[in-house]
Amino acid sequence: MTSDQLKEQLKQVKYPGFSRDIVSFGLVKAVALVDGTAKVSLGLTTSDPKIPLHLKREVDQCLRAIPGVKETIIDIAVAPVKTAAPANAAGGNLGGNAGAPKTIKYAVAIASGKGGVGKSTFAVNLACALAQVLTAQGRPGRVGLMDCDIYGPSVPLMMGLSGRPEVEGDGAEAMLIPMEHHGVKVMSMGFLVDDNTPVVWRGPMIMKTVQQFVQNVKWGELDVLLVDLPPGTGDAQLSLVQTLPLDGAVLVTTPQLAAANVARKGGLMFQKVNVPLLGVAENMSYFVDPAGQRHALFGTGGGASTAEKLGTSLLGQVPLIPEIREGGDSGTPIVVSQPQGPAGGTFREIAQTLLLRLAKPAAPRV
Repeated sequence: MTSDQLKEQLKQVKYPGFSRDIVSFGLVKAVALVDGTAKVSLGLTTSDPKIPLHLKREVDQCLRAIPGVKETIIDIAVAPVKTAAPANAAGGNLGGNAGAPKTIKYAVAIASGKGGVGKSTFAVNLACALAQVLTAQGRPGRVGLMDCDIYGPSVPLMMGLSGRPEVEGDGAEAMLIPMEHHGVKVMSMGFLVDDNTPVVWRGPMIMKTVQQFVQNVKWGELDVLLVDLPPGTGDAQLSLVQTLPLDGAVLVTTPQLAAANVARKGGLMFQKVNVPLLGVAENMSYFVDPAGQRHALFGTGGGASTAEKLGTSLLGQVPLIPEIREGGDSGTPIVVSQPQGPAGGTFREIAQTLLLRLAKPAAPRV
C-alpha cells in the first residue's frame, strides 16, 4: 500500500470538533507501511492534552482496519499554544503563537453554526457598540474587527469602507494597516480582491490568509478584537484557534429550531478546542408592527435553549427591524445611526456585558 493510499484511509479521522479530516488540515506529516507496520507522523498545535491522545486512538483504530496492517507506530509532535503573558505598560498582551499580536487585550470570535442568521450584521453592530462604550470610558480607537469570511466578505459594505489598505514596510517586514470607520479598525478579504473576483481556494490557502490577518496586520493597541468567522466548523475556525489564543466566543442564532440546533454544534466545537463560550445572542428575535404588537416571526426560545444546553447564558435578543438591514446596506450600522433606539440599546447592553465577562478571571481550562 502506498503512502497516498494510507492518507486516503486516514481521511476518515476527523479533528475533534470539526467536520474536516486530519489529512485535509495538513496535520499528517509522513506515512509509510513497512513489513506490516504502519508508521504515521502528525504535527499539532494545541494546549489541550486530550486532543493528541484522542487522535492517536482514532488513527490507530483506522490503521488497524486496513488489511495487512499488523502493528502501528504513531508519532505526534505537539507545539503548545502559548498562554497569555501579563499585561505590559502599553496595554494587554495576548501572547500566543510566534507572530501573533502582542498588544491585543481580548480576542473574541463571533460565530454561528449556519449561514443566514445575520452573524456579520451582528458582529459589525457589536464592534460599533463596543467602540461607543470604550470611547465613553476614555479609550477611543481600541476595537478591531477581523472579517474571516473569506468567500463572502460583507463587513466592508456594512462598515462603509472601500479601497485598499496601506502597507507599511517592505518584504517580510511589511504590515497591512487596517482601515477605520465608526471608531473600529477593520481588516477583510473584501479589501484585497475585486468585487467581481470570486475567491476559489482550498483549505490551506484559507488557513494561510487567516494567519496573515492575525500576524501581518498592524492592529495597534486594542481592548477587543472581534473575529467574524464564516459559518461552519472548518478551515478558518481551526486555523484561528491554532494561531490566535481566543478569550472566548459568542454564538449568534435566530429563534427557530433549525438555526438553534446548528448553533449548538458550533458551540460544542469551541468547547472541544478549549475556547470559553461568553454567551449566545439571538438575532431577528421578534418584529414589532406599527401598532406596537410584537410578533415572533421565527418562533421563540431558540437562543435561550441553545445557551442552556451549552452551559452559558443569553446575552440579548436583537429585534427584526428594517433599519438594521438598511444600516448594513448604507455602511452606517444602526448602532451609529440610531444609538438610542431599541436595537442600538440592545447592542450596547450586549457590549457592556461582554466587557464585564472578559474582565472576570477565566476558570482554569482542562
